[in-house]
Amino acid sequence: MSTPKTPVAEAGPGAVPTAVDTENPDPLAEAFAAEYSIRPVPAPGPVDTTPICTTPAALEELDALWQAVVHETRTRGNDIHLPISLAFAERLCRAYPQADAGLVRVATLLHDTGWAHVDETRIISEGFAGDWRKAAIRYEHEQQGCDVARRVLPGLGYSAAFVESVCEIIDGHDTRPVARSLEDALMRDADRLWRFDRAGIALASSWFKMDPATYTDRLATEIVPELITQAAVDMAAADLDRSNALLKTAVIR
Repeated sequence: MSTPKTPVAEAGPGAVPTAVDTENPDPLAEAFAAEYSIRPVPAPGPVDTTPICTTPAALEELDALWQAVVHETRTRGNDIHLPISLAFAERLCRAYPQADAGLVRVATLLHDTGWAHVDETRIISEGFAGDWRKAAIRYEHEQQGCDVARRVLPGLGYSAAFVESVCEIIDGHDTRPVARSLEDALMRDADRLWRFDRAGIALASSWFKMDPATYTDRLATEIVPELITQAAVDMAAADLDRSNALLKTAVIR
C-alpha cells in the first residue's frame, strides 16, 4: 500500500520536527507520538557509542537479500551507505529491544535501493540541491524502493504482510515528516546516523558540495535535532566529536 505523499515542511537550521504533522493528520503517527511522548525517546537497552566500524552488522541470514540487490547498491554510494546504516540499525535495535528487529533490519537494508531505478543524472542535481527535502525524485526513489522490496522479498520467504510492513517504512522515509512506529523511527535514525561516521561525512559532503567543516556544522544544527531516539542522539554526538577531531574541522575551515 502506498503512503499518500505530503511535502515536508521547510526546516531551517536548528529546527526540531514535531512528533505529529498538524497540517496533515496521520492516525498512525499520532498513535506513535502518544505512545512515545518523550522526545528524544529514552532507550531501555544498552547504548553503544563506540566507532561503528568496530561492530559491523554481520548478519549471515541477510546475505541472500544483499546478493539479491547488488545492482541497487551500485548507485549513489549505497554500497557504503546501506551497510553502515544497517550496523547503526543493529545498535538501535539493541537499545530498543521492544522493536521488531527483523523489520528494522530489512527496511534499513532496502530503504534506498530505489535510487538505482531513477534517472541517475537527477540524483545529485535534484536530490541533494536546493529544497532537496521536497524534490520529486525523492518521492520517486521511495516508490521504486517499494517495488524492489516487493520483487525480491517474497522469493526469499518473507510473508506478504511483512513485505507490506517494509514498504510502509520505505514509502515516506525521506518525504513524510513524522514516524509512524518505533520501527519506522529506528530506520530513520539509522539512515541519519551513518552521516556522522567519517565515511559518511566523506561521501555525503561531496553530494551537498560542502567541505567537511561546513558539513559537520550542518549535521550538528540540522540533523541532530531530527533524530527521534535518545540512543541515536548519543551515538551521533560521540561520532561527531570523533569525526571533527580526526578531520580537524576546527582548523581546516
